[in-house]
Amino acid sequence: MKKWQVLVITLLVTLGSWLGLATTAHADADYTIATDTTFPPFEFQVKGGQYKGIDIDLLRAIAKKEHFTYQLKALSFNAAVQQLSANQVDGVIAGMNITPAREATFDFSKPYYTSGVVLAVAQGSHGKNFRDLKGQTVALKTGTAGAAYGKSIQGKYGFKIKYFNDSNTMYNDVKVGNSVACFEDYPVMSYGIKNGIPLKIISKQHNAGDYGFAVKKGKNAALLRKFNTGLAAIKADGTYQKIINKYLHAKESSITGETASSRTFWGLFTQNFGTISSGLWMTLELTVVAIILATLLGLLLGVLGVMPGKVGPAISSTIIYIFRGMPLMVLAFFIYIGIPNLIGHGFKIPAFVAGLITLMLNEGAYTGAFVKGGFQAVDAGQMEAARSLGLPYWPAMRKVIMPQGIRIMIPSFINQFIITLKDTSILSVIGIVELTQTGTLIIARNFEGFKIWLMIAMIYLIIITLLTWLSNWVQRRINA
Repeated sequence: MKKWQVLVITLLVTLGSWLGLATTAHADADYTIATDTTFPPFEFQVKGGQYKGIDIDLLRAIAKKEHFTYQLKALSFNAAVQQLSANQVDGVIAGMNITPAREATFDFSKPYYTSGVVLAVAQGSHGKNFRDLKGQTVALKTGTAGAAYGKSIQGKYGFKIKYFNDSNTMYNDVKVGNSVACFEDYPVMSYGIKNGIPLKIISKQHNAGDYGFAVKKGKNAALLRKFNTGLAAIKADGTYQKIINKYLHAKESSITGETASSRTFWGLFTQNFGTISSGLWMTLELTVVAIILATLLGLLLGVLGVMPGKVGPAISSTIIYIFRGMPLMVLAFFIYIGIPNLIGHGFKIPAFVAGLITLMLNEGAYTGAFVKGGFQAVDAGQMEAARSLGLPYWPAMRKVIMPQGIRIMIPSFINQFIITLKDTSILSVIGIVELTQTGTLIIARNFEGFKIWLMIAMIYLIIITLLTWLSNWVQRRINA
């Protein structure tokens, strides 16, 4: 068996094992339940990668009472709701307001918390009320009660709107002055200000709403019953109130264990080293496997693109056109959420496998384009000479054209490796906790955005520098 055949079989076996492990891991738990990544005090990540918060503790207590197990899946709120719609998860607990529009798609538990929406501005702001928002930009978090309320009064007060997927980024946009204010749930905003967010609340609570645990309409009725029964039980025995008091009336440092020394650059790095390493490993794993798969796909598309006749080039051009023209985020959502929703019958794709397929198709399309160009750059007389010596087309392609074309393409392959490395950050939208998402989770806990993003940027730059050195070394060896 040839080396390339062994490589392909090994990759297929590896992908199969990942798929099997993901399915097994899911089967070990009774349910998969999604939550938000950054919505303290309801959910946030502490050092060591564990999640804490009102929602997290309530779910744990209810599961214990009702004797069921679950796998927790941390996503952006928008992604969590979409995955529930696509049957990728069994339920969502993420400070989700019960609204008539949502009740058309989801079945909700009995309310477990009642909250109102407030307006917050930067600490040094002179804004005092809604009228001061006229002509200004207001930040909203996608899919939240705050976003719905802000949108509902936009016409009355004449402000512009900007949307964000997570609370921390929204707060920072107001902090640096890109937005003049934001709408947020009162307990979340109050808790954040108490723990260091440099904003202030300038309004009373409006549009009070209830939070509920959600399942897809007509699905998981047993889970919903267990949640309602467990919620009633923990309210009766006092567990519910203890959880609420624990988070609403405590400093976050008492929960996360952080100290003043852990807020220095080095302190943040050492304290979060394990979490950052885990995210970095996921990034590198995705990058290496995806670039191998993309290279194989790209070589196939490149060969099809230069073969005689019209069929091969047409197939190659169509695939390259589709997947090179589709935004990576749209492709990721389509594969991870769209396809299972289309197929139905409980079909699910593990996030890691969906991420690999996304990168393979997108990067493979770009690779196919430059591979095709590399083969076309080889003088046409080379093929003519090989054929005149009696070599059939495919042996001539494999022994004469491909070696010369690949030699030309080496720098492009290294560059594509770097692009793939950076593109992995987009996969956080489907719940993959890679390096960038790791940074987001850490910042949601300690609000040290500048230091953490500087840390993440330095890690990326170190890896890209090493890849650039590798590219230069390969080119020198080829040209020697």
